[in-house]
Amino acid sequence: MTTAAGSAEPVQKVPYRALITTCAMMASLMQVLDSTIVTVSLPYMQGGLSATSDEITWVLTSYVTAVAVMTAPVGWLAHRFGRKNLFIGCLLGFTVTSMMCGAAQSLTEIVLFRIAQGICGAALVPLAQATMLDIYPFEMRAHAMAIFGIGVMVGPIMGPTVGGWLTDTYSWRWAFYVNLPIGILASTGLALYMPRSEWRPELRFDWTGFAVLALGIGCLQMMLDRGLEQDWFDSREIITEATLAGLGFYLFLVHMFTADRPFLPRGVFLDRNFIAAALMMFCTGMVLLATSVLLAPYLQNLADYPVSTAGLALAPRGFGTMASMFLASRLAKYIDQRILMAFGLLLLGWNLQRMSGWTPDVSGFELTSGLVTQGFAVGFIFNPMTVMAFTTLPVHLRGDATALQNLTRNIGSAIGISVTASTLEHNTQVSHSDLVALITPFHRDLHGPGVVAGLLDPVSGHGSAVLDQMINRQAEIIAYSDDFWLMSFVVIPPLLLLLVMRGHRPAARAG
Repeated sequence: MTTAAGSAEPVQKVPYRALITTCAMMASLMQVLDSTIVTVSLPYMQGGLSATSDEITWVLTSYVTAVAVMTAPVGWLAHRFGRKNLFIGCLLGFTVTSMMCGAAQSLTEIVLFRIAQGICGAALVPLAQATMLDIYPFEMRAHAMAIFGIGVMVGPIMGPTVGGWLTDTYSWRWAFYVNLPIGILASTGLALYMPRSEWRPELRFDWTGFAVLALGIGCLQMMLDRGLEQDWFDSREIITEATLAGLGFYLFLVHMFTADRPFLPRGVFLDRNFIAAALMMFCTGMVLLATSVLLAPYLQNLADYPVSTAGLALAPRGFGTMASMFLASRLAKYIDQRILMAFGLLLLGWNLQRMSGWTPDVSGFELTSGLVTQGFAVGFIFNPMTVMAFTTLPVHLRGDATALQNLTRNIGSAIGISVTASTLEHNTQVSHSDLVALITPFHRDLHGPGVVAGLLDPVSGHGSAVLDQMINRQAEIIAYSDDFWLMSFVVIPPLLLLLVMRGHRPAARAG
């Protein structure tokens, strides 16, 4: 069967659709932006809150963990309280907790406020996506997802840029205060123009299913965040978290297939297109945020970019993503969505291979063109993938599906960051050992009357320190290249998943 089920959906005419779209996009942009906007502000927050470098990372960890845990039940909450009521309530809660984070006076306060902010913000992206899928007919859905993708995909890319500018110009507190005007405008617009949705107070929550899933997600997130610092499975803490995560996911699967009414309906997991798209979202999530996390310190520590300049240097990737999303939405009328995704995946893999050859002396043109190309590839993957995920999925499962899709993206991002950080450290140590083995007091370049030979004399204390610094720099360059090379192979599983997706005929859509 090649005709999309979604093409036959009855979609009523929604007034003020452009205003609803703008407000939904603003809400999703706020939530995703806050996952990365404070990354460049952490050193300033550390000093202002008198925290150690280990403690200040909880500002990021607490937020990401809360979002991951609270994403799964969004579909049930939307059915129970009504999508509009939940959307506005979470948006107002996110805005208020953002102000509380900005006003925090201690590490304990900001961690607690960030948890509350994550709880409120977890529903924003899934609700925005479900809302836009509902208010647009099938033939306009690719264009709608292009607009939605600006918030979801560009947010993590622009976060360090915006955060660096706000911190340099004002203070780290403005990384949170910036949400106030956006939150007020978006919540007001949704309250006035978003159509009312039904709510079902008779629904009962599946506490058992949620508890075991929250256990699995929370422990997995903690393991990934603290694994590198605790030396992974040499640590009792990491072994405990891994065991509890595995137990939580196992109990969730058993409960889901045996319970009468699990809080995530089984029908979501039976749709071939949606499951394939969710797995693709997991893989692209691994690459999307990990490259930003790698490139920021690469430019600052190895290429000697100032903080603000490093943030601006990453901005072109966002422009490439925006351009390709709108181009993909236009081409979808004439080209199979699976072909567009294949093009984006191949382009992304080629670009990551190209980045593996970079050095800190990479030219501005090479850096910019590489980031624009990467963003362009991501847009060609994300836009058709989001449309295809809901092509054959029944409408009543859409809220749960959007929550699950965003959950897989968050988990993929967390795993991608953790894996690349671990391989970066490991490969740096290995490369350092390999390079040191080549440096001996008998090396001919370290002898003679030259100034260089005197400065790099490995027998002297000063020469030994200078040599070690040079070797460590070269080892880091090699390790970064290995990480980009490794990430290029992440595109292979999504390419294989394209083979199991059901297609649809572009001609079936209205012009």
